[in-house]
Amino acid sequence: MSKIIIIGCGIVGATIAYELSLIPQLKITVIEKDSLACGSTGAALGVMMAVISGKTKGRTWRLREASLKRYQSLIPELEAKTGITIPVNDDGIIKLLFAEDKLDKWQKLAQTRSQQGWNLEILTLGQLQQRCPGVAMENLIGAVYSPEDRQVNPQILTKALVAAAQENGVEFQFQTDCQIPAVAVDSALDSSSGSQTCRQIETNGAKLDCDQVIIAAGLGSAPLTESLAAAVDIRPVLGQALRLQLEQDLGLDSFQPVITGNDILFVPLGDRQYWLGATVEFPDEDGKVVAQPDLLTKFKQEAETFYPAIANAKILASWQGKRPRPFGQAAPVIGKLDGFENVWLATAHYRNGVLLAPGTAEEIKKLMGFA
Repeated sequence: MSKIIIIGCGIVGATIAYELSLIPQLKITVIEKDSLACGSTGAALGVMMAVISGKTKGRTWRLREASLKRYQSLIPELEAKTGITIPVNDDGIIKLLFAEDKLDKWQKLAQTRSQQGWNLEILTLGQLQQRCPGVAMENLIGAVYSPEDRQVNPQILTKALVAAAQENGVEFQFQTDCQIPAVAVDSALDSSSGSQTCRQIETNGAKLDCDQVIIAAGLGSAPLTESLAAAVDIRPVLGQALRLQLEQDLGLDSFQPVITGNDILFVPLGDRQYWLGATVEFPDEDGKVVAQPDLLTKFKQEAETFYPAIANAKILASWQGKRPRPFGQAAPVIGKLDGFENVWLATAHYRNGVLLAPGTAEEIKKLMGFA
């Protein structure tokens, strides 16, 4: 059996583990230094912007479309296999359009999506008012509605992926540090390639033999690649969000889509509760990023201009988390690690780890020759 080690058990690592577990003759071990979905996945809001994203071609759209299609079957598949109910909001996403937005651009995108087999609706202010009476209309020119995009609870989804993968024989090692010792790296048989092959992983003193290694550790991927003298520059971008209790819903009782405007997300959670997020805070010159409370306050004040009910909302909780953003290349980083024959990267998804997890798993399978 081919021995595969996956480092990292956020949404991406867990999805890869499950998809590979469907292939016979693979022995899969997942190593996670902390607990399940505790990194960027644990702080994700789970909003999946694919059809409404504006990306229409190339790798970016291919990954988004592949993921959205797979989610249509993956979620019921996991629920049937594990008995875990995965909270999903199927009411879609509404993007508010302001005076500076170009309506013709969105009309063109709607035509493109129709040709691609997806649906986007351009809403007038009257139609928006009917569907989302809690949104202020003063500074808007309309909205775009994507009924096929969705929002999911990423933590419960990851839990279901792990449970399903375990049923298929995948071994998970949590609270486990790992490293790739130099003695475990051999020169490739084809010396002309100059590549090396990783033969072994060390975990808390134990040694695991491997045929393939997949690094899906988010921010933890950087030190791992650096230890192999093939450093991938991945930097943290911090986000803050608030959990609010409103006096009334923003939408109709039977229609509660995710609403976004000026890159501010309003995510319904039920019982008039919403996530309001998330800020985008970049690191300083030393690579450190510290949450700025004043920025979150300004964020909320801006949101109140088109969600007036927020002003009187009760703040139930605050949240912050770091997303892994690659520096010097586009997110995500998917492919073979430079200089290695059998070490693969599936990391640095920045703000789209939940959305792109199935597409990433499919891409890794193809690159490894399993699809």
